[in-house]
Amino acid sequence: MEEKKCEFCDTVEIHEDLLNIVNELMPEETKLYDLAELFKVFGDSTRIRILFVLFESEVCVCDLAEALNMTQSAISHQLRILKQSKLVKARRDGKSIFYSLADEHVRSIINQGMEHINEE
Repeated sequence: MEEKKCEFCDTVEIHEDLLNIVNELMPEETKLYDLAELFKVFGDSTRIRILFVLFESEVCVCDLAEALNMTQSAISHQLRILKQSKLVKARRDGKSIFYSLADEHVRSIINQGMEHINEE
């Protein structure tokens, strides 16, 4: 089996002008951490499936459980994570709670991810 080698520059040359630009534009460490945590939420296929259902309609936990062939408990657990990450929102109507995408950013993030994986 062939080992992949890391590529290195042939010489060490620091490009201060580029590093200064990067340092000026780099977000704060806490923002980068928050962004990484957000992408971790997208790293679960069940949560992605829930978001795809919510692309089509506002639904309650019962509908999601039926659509995804899962228990209401499992769906509720994933919805809690999605809600804490501000990806979905909830609305009570009588005895039911309906979930929907929090905003169009969620749809945009998923659509861009799909475009990326469908590139040839």
